[in-house]
Amino acid sequence: MIVYSWAEAENFWPATAEAVDAAHPFAPASGLAPFLAARQRLDGLGVRIPGVLLADDSRRRCPADVAVVEDVVGGTLEALLKTDPARASRAMSELAAMLDVMHQQHSHHYGRVDVLDRGDTASGQSCEQLVFERAAEDLAEAAGRDPRIGSAAVSFHDRLEELATRVAPRTRHGLIHGELGPDHVLITASGHPVLIDIEGLMFFDIEWEHVFLQLRFGDQYPALSRPGLDPARLDLYALAIRLSLIAGPLRLLDGDFPHHTRMREIAEHNAKEALALLAP
Repeated sequence: MIVYSWAEAENFWPATAEAVDAAHPFAPASGLAPFLAARQRLDGLGVRIPGVLLADDSRRRCPADVAVVEDVVGGTLEALLKTDPARASRAMSELAAMLDVMHQQHSHHYGRVDVLDRGDTASGQSCEQLVFERAAEDLAEAAGRDPRIGSAAVSFHDRLEELATRVAPRTRHGLIHGELGPDHVLITASGHPVLIDIEGLMFFDIEWEHVFLQLRFGDQYPALSRPGLDPARLDLYALAIRLSLIAGPLRLLDGDFPHHTRMREIAEHNAKEALALLAP
C-alpha cells in the first residue's frame, strides 16, 4: 500500500502575494477532491490508475487529505525504457491506446475535471488565450532571473504574439493528463501501464498534451504521436512550455525544494531550447 498525503508542508512552491484562482486550468491541483474526480473519470473510461483503498479528507486521522492506494510494484515506465526496451515497447503501445481513449473524450468547456464536475466554469476565454497569458508571465519571470532570457525578452514576446495570432478558435476539447512523462506511468507486475499524478486531469487542447509528451518522451514519442494535430497550436504551446520550464524551476530555487542542482539543469536546458526557437 502507498499513502498519498496532500500536506502543505510538502508544497515547495514559494508563496505569492496574489490570490490563486482555483478554477484556473493551470492553478495547482492538490488535494483529495481533484484526485477522486480524476480517478472516477479515468476509471469510467477503463484507463488504469492505482486502486483506492481508503480516502479521507476529515483531517481527524491526519492533518491533511490522505488516500491509501494500491502499490504498483513494477517501477516506472521511465526505468523500464532503460532496462527492458522490448517490454517497455508493449507498455508504450498500451499507453498510446489509453491516451487515444482520453483524447477522444470531448467537451465544449475546458477546465480541470473537478472544477467542471462541480458546475463551475474555468477562467479565461480560450485555451490558447490562457496559454499566451501564462507564457507572458513566465517570460517576465524568467527574464528577471536569467540574463539571456532578459536580453531576448522583446523577441520572445513578439514571437508569442505572432504564434497566438495564427491559432484559429476551437470549441471542442479533449481529456488530457496535463503533465504526463514516463515518470508518471507505473508498470504492473504483468507489464501494464498505470497513470499516476492525475490531479490535474482536465479538458483542454490535446496539442498541449502532445507538446509535453514529445518533450518528456523524446525519442520514444513517435509511439504516442497522432495525426491531425493543429500545427499552429503546437508551435505556440511548444514555446510556452519551454518558458514555463525556465521560470518554474528557477522559482523553486527560492524555496525549500531539495533538488536545487536538478532544477538548475532543467532551467538551463530549457533556456537553450527556448532561445533556439527564436532562431530564423
